[in-house]
Amino acid sequence: VKLVESGGGSVSVGRSLTLSCRASGYRWSSRCVAWFRQGPGKEREAVAGLDSESTITYGDFVNGRFTISQDSVANGENTIYLQMNNLKPEDTAVYYCAVDEGSYSSGWYLQDWRRFNYWGQGTQVTVSS
Repeated sequence: VKLVESGGGSVSVGRSLTLSCRASGYRWSSRCVAWFRQGPGKEREAVAGLDSESTITYGDFVNGRFTISQDSVANGENTIYLQMNNLKPEDTAVYYCAVDEGSYSSGWYLQDWRRFNYWGQGTQVTVSS
């Protein structure tokens, strides 16, 4: 499984960004896709997850500002998105997409980033005031 993120960058407070993660090489019927982030000097934290039942879980800090989605899988490939609105300086971090096989809920998966076996290389988001 290969994951490649894109869409990061530097923006001002209150602006929007959409991150994309191109996933390829999986053949699972059930999976969870997610976004995590890691700010400078901070631990990796869950941003959003979307499971095989289409249940979505967001980190507490999201407060309706972010939206996770994905398009349909074709030939073992699809794209996972993270739409981020009203960005704040504290959103500055490297953002990673992650996927794993399984039918557990997104809430379960997001409790521990170690539950994901496949990760992208990360994309930097910097929000300046």
